[in-house]
Amino acid sequence: AVLEMGTYGLGEIHDLCTWARPHVGVVTNIGPVHLERMGSIENIVRAKGELLEALPTAEQGGVAILNWDDERVRDMAALTQARLFRYGLSPAADLWADEIEGAGMEGIRFRFHYRHPAQPGSQHEKIDSLHVRVPLLGRHSVHTALRAAAVGLVEGLSWEEIVAALQSSANQLRLVVMAGINDSTVIDDTYNASPASTIAALNLLDDLAPSGGGRRVAVLGDMLELGPYEEEGHKLVGRRAADVVELLVTIGQRGSQIAQEALAVGLPPAAVYQLSTHIEAIALLQQEIQPGDLILVKGSRAVGMDTVAAELYQ
Repeated sequence: AVLEMGTYGLGEIHDLCTWARPHVGVVTNIGPVHLERMGSIENIVRAKGELLEALPTAEQGGVAILNWDDERVRDMAALTQARLFRYGLSPAADLWADEIEGAGMEGIRFRFHYRHPAQPGSQHEKIDSLHVRVPLLGRHSVHTALRAAAVGLVEGLSWEEIVAALQSSANQLRLVVMAGINDSTVIDDTYNASPASTIAALNLLDDLAPSGGGRRVAVLGDMLELGPYEEEGHKLVGRRAADVVELLVTIGQRGSQIAQEALAVGLPPAAVYQLSTHIEAIALLQQEIQPGDLILVKGSRAVGMDTVAAELYQ
C-alpha cells in the first residue's frame, strides 16, 4: 500500500506511523505551507521527521527516500537509521536526472542516472543511464518521476517496469488540461496552492505556446496558511507572473498582493484585474477570453478556484 501522510501539528505523523508501520518513507520537500497551523518551518521539519524516525533500521529493511535537492530534507538524513536513497538533479544523489526538456502538452523528456549500491570487494561503480519521456506536464514534474522511480527501484522493480509505468501515467491527477470556452485551453491546477507550486505552474505556462496568437493568462487566487511568509510568498508569485503572462486576474485580498507586485515590476495596468470573488472572475473571463488563449487557474480551493476552472471548460 502507498499512503500519503499529512499533518497540521506535531505528533500526528508519529501516530499515523504507529498504525501504518511503513518500511519505506519518502520526504519530498520542506516548504512554507500550513505555517499558520504549524508555527514555523522548524516545526514542519520536526513533523515530517517523525516519519523518518519511525522507519525500521537498514538491517530490518527500512529505507528513507529523500529529495537531495532540498537542503532541509538533506539535513533530515540524520534522523533515521534506515538505509538512505537519495534522488534529485545532482550526481551527488543515487538517482538523478539531467537533460530535462519540456515537450509541450506531450510531457517532459529527460535522462535518468542510477548509481547501483556498492558491492563488497568491488572497485568499480555501476551507473545505469537512459532517456525517457513521460506524460507529466512541467519541468518540475521530473521530481515526481524521480520519486516514483526511486520507490520502484527500492521495491525491486526493473527499469523496464518502471519506465513502462511512468509512460502510461496519462492522468495528471492534480493538474488537468481541458478545452476551454471560445477555443481556449485551460490548465486547471486548483487542488491547492503554495508559492513554490504556483511558480512551478507559471513556469509550465511559460514553457507552453498558445495557439493561433493567443495569450498566456493566469487566474490566481489566495494562497492560504502561509503565516508570516504570506506577503513575501504572494509577492514572489507576482514577480514571476509579470515575466510570463499577458493577462493577470487575481482573486481575493491576498491575491491582490500578487497583482500589486506584478504591477510594481512592470506588468501594464491594462493587463491586470484585481477582483474580490470567484463569481466576479468568472463573469470577467467569460467576456475576456479570446481564441487561442492558454489559461492557468491556480489557487486554494477554499477561495473557489476550482469553480472558476470548471466554468471555463468548454
